[in-house]
Amino acid sequence: MKGVSATFAAILATVLLLSGCGDDERSGGGEPPGDKVTYLTAFGAVGRDAFAWVAQEKGYFRDAGIDVTIQLGAATGENLKVLAAGQAQFASLDLTGAWILAGKGQYSDVRAIAAIHQQTLVSIIALAGSGITKPADIEGRKLGAATGSVNQLLFPAYAKLAGIDQAKVQWVNAAPPQLPALLAGGQVDALSTFLIGAKGLERAAGGKPTVVLPYSTYLPELYGNGIIAPLAITRDHPDLAKRFRDAALRGLQYTVDHPEEAAQIMKKAQPAANVAAAVGEITLMKPYVKTSGVLDRQRVAGAISTLEKNGLIPPGLTPESVVDFALAPAS
Repeated sequence: MKGVSATFAAILATVLLLSGCGDDERSGGGEPPGDKVTYLTAFGAVGRDAFAWVAQEKGYFRDAGIDVTIQLGAATGENLKVLAAGQAQFASLDLTGAWILAGKGQYSDVRAIAAIHQQTLVSIIALAGSGITKPADIEGRKLGAATGSVNQLLFPAYAKLAGIDQAKVQWVNAAPPQLPALLAGGQVDALSTFLIGAKGLERAAGGKPTVVLPYSTYLPELYGNGIIAPLAITRDHPDLAKRFRDAALRGLQYTVDHPEEAAQIMKKAQPAANVAAAVGEITLMKPYVKTSGVLDRQRVAGAISTLEKNGLIPPGLTPESVVDFALAPAS
């Protein structure tokens, strides 16, 4: 009888466990099932990064079986440091900046798995009336940029092609949230930042219009932001990488289709975020986005060639050393 009682107790416990699981699933309570990862935004909490919070709010990550913690990133170099330390599993950052560092032998153990921006958005942005209307005008001026960002990494090639004597430019580095105040307060004459941030900078400067000088005028082959992960994820856990990629791209699609709602979702998660500026960024970045996240092998090779020709990296970097084409969307 003791054996029968023990068997019955085991069956009852199993039934109760299954019943409990069913209740949790219907109520939506508890922790999401599956893998837990940390994701870094590219540049704090601004419009270009809203898609991550959208993917979380809409349940796209949950549907993919991933519990995602979103942390505020701080541009290319800083995000790569966090990934290298194993403190995050995925990040959004400027692909061109990452490839410049990889070409110099730094952070070579990461791979891109999707493109967010199909063209570099790096630009020089000045306030109207500053006397800066063309690239050569920044000579003898102070130029602000986020610490460790692609803006300074890529500047030598831009300066060479645009006819700027880079020795005559003084850089002022700061954390991403501090940049608008630097420009509005006259502590710098211009910023090197993404062109989609122009509307936010205008608001920070009391509505004064901006002058935007895109790097892409001289460097049209280069990619902008993308999603990357360390080899420990792309090589050892490709299914997790695919699920994260697809959920994030669903968030990107919804974001570019619903800018106002996406900005409000980000504001809910990050109360300090500026909704109007975020809507402006999302609207301005839409023409540069393919929501499939495509990374074309020939284009990647062309971007690497551009970096080599302009002396930013030595020969030897290959597309396969910076992109996992088994994970990156092909179209």
